[in-house]
Amino acid sequence: MKEDQLKVGFAQIAPVWLQRQATIDKMLTYVQQAGEQGCQLLIFGETLLPGYPFWLDFTDGARFNSSFQKEMHAHYLEEAIQIERGDLDAFCQAARAYQMALILGVVERPTDRGGHSVYCSLVYITPKGEIANVHRKLQPTYEERLSWSPGDGHGLRTFPLEKFTLGGLNCWENWMPLPRAALYGLGEDLHVAIWPGSVRNTEILTRFLAREGRSYVISVSGLMRASDIPQGIPHADLLKEKAPSWMADGGSCIANPDGSWLLEPVTKEECLRIATIDHAKVREERQNFDPAGHYSRPDVTQLHVNRERQSTVSFKE
Repeated sequence: MKEDQLKVGFAQIAPVWLQRQATIDKMLTYVQQAGEQGCQLLIFGETLLPGYPFWLDFTDGARFNSSFQKEMHAHYLEEAIQIERGDLDAFCQAARAYQMALILGVVERPTDRGGHSVYCSLVYITPKGEIANVHRKLQPTYEERLSWSPGDGHGLRTFPLEKFTLGGLNCWENWMPLPRAALYGLGEDLHVAIWPGSVRNTEILTRFLAREGRSYVISVSGLMRASDIPQGIPHADLLKEKAPSWMADGGSCIANPDGSWLLEPVTKEECLRIATIDHAKVREERQNFDPAGHYSRPDVTQLHVNRERQSTVSFKE
């Protein structure tokens, strides 16, 4: 590989829905495949581990005090990721073994917020196998608010990866101008957008983000079909009966810093895609526009970001 180049990949797959360990096992097979091909950054879709709360949309998710919704939510919490418990240790070990960075979309049940609420979290694991960042989605979208808690600005950070500066956001956070501006201000030139899976989002926004940021943008989605609902979860037969045939159709893709496609959106297929990106292309496109550099006016407009991890209590010993 040339000094300016980075080998990046995405795994567009369906989870073993709402089954944590089985989904981890499936994801690790793709980590192994990518690692054996010399991939330096591998990305999975939003809350792929252990799955997006698709049931809310087709089972009257807003019905108050519903025993059905309570049972589904309780199962969701039980299968969610607790980083403090070591649930991601196998990914850290694999990243270290292959010297490959990973971005995972997880349903996180953190102990620092009491341990009984879940967050849509983007987890960055370095090539050394260290969890460097956990970004909790700032604003869950629409029916997601019936399941996920709102996050905070603690994870609005970027990280060096070879010649690139890597950052990422969850799903519709990518529509939010100010979080994008925060990452631009930190020097981001490789942006990752993770999604539950919808080509209608990725085919529009990915190229726009690349053109706005003059950066490479990798959008990574999951897949989900009614046939992916496993028998081992609550109300499996009812969920299969009510679910649409496709709940998430993928749409993973990569855009160049000029807004053109490097890899066009892939739909309705499980796949591992790997491509090589070149930092020289970023530098070329920054010649006429740099959103946080020569084309900014901090004397006129500035963004102030609170990156404190939020908590309901503060203890002094």
